[in-house]
Amino acid sequence: MNRLRASAQAWLGEARPACVVEILKTEGSVPREAGTRMLVSSHQVLGTIGGGHLEWIAIARARSLLSAFVDERGTGTGTGTGTANELPQMPTQRHALGPSLGQCCGGVVWLRYRALDHLALNDWPDETARFEVAVLGAGHVGRALIAQLANLPCRVHWIDARETPLPGVEGAVAGLECRQVDEPAHDLRHLPAGTHLLIMTHSHALDFELCRAALSDGRFAFVGLIGSATKAAGFRRRLLDRGLTQDNLARLVSPIGLPGITGKEPEVIALSVAAQLLALQR
Repeated sequence: MNRLRASAQAWLGEARPACVVEILKTEGSVPREAGTRMLVSSHQVLGTIGGGHLEWIAIARARSLLSAFVDERGTGTGTGTGTANELPQMPTQRHALGPSLGQCCGGVVWLRYRALDHLALNDWPDETARFEVAVLGAGHVGRALIAQLANLPCRVHWIDARETPLPGVEGAVAGLECRQVDEPAHDLRHLPAGTHLLIMTHSHALDFELCRAALSDGRFAFVGLIGSATKAAGFRRRLLDRGLTQDNLARLVSPIGLPGITGKEPEVIALSVAAQLLALQR
């Protein structure tokens, strides 16, 4: 969540001259929605406003502004010591994607070019999370899944019972809430209603207790358990013995991941599960 804004904040802290290209308004069929932003420096582009000829023109115009700033400062390198808010201003540009740019979308886009400064950063809205995810477990698949979810419009809770579950990951993922707890099953009550649970811990016993707690709770939009069909069948029998109903068990999704995607590599499983979560949002 908001990884592009976090990058903009880092660039601003480095006093790196840059432009924020923003889609102000759209009409008809267009590749990205209003509010979409792209960061452009003299040597780097982050984010996208939809690609194609439109984006190529936008990058060229943004760099033209940067070049004018560099020439004025007399650095000639694109890494001047001045602040980006000294960039010359360019009026909003209207682009008819079909007639003027030859793009098949056929709609109309208005682009605004702004210097990357504190005002532009403050005006950058918080990205709205489309859904909540709780990843229960920090093994190989859990880590691969966190890497996938970091690029999606969701809020992520990462919970594990072991110490230091997130080395080398926590600081790299914006908006990730991490908790190391002794009893993850008891911690479920702190998660928001409607959260999508993904149970993939290092322990089958812990997986079972998490499934029992989650299915008994009934607040969660999705309860997914990693593992084989054999593991899932065994869990269902034991859960019935522990007093859960068939209606409870009908909410357990296991194995997890989109049908038809095969492979046991952590990255393949993670991609399949992330796609499954996105499909649920329809």
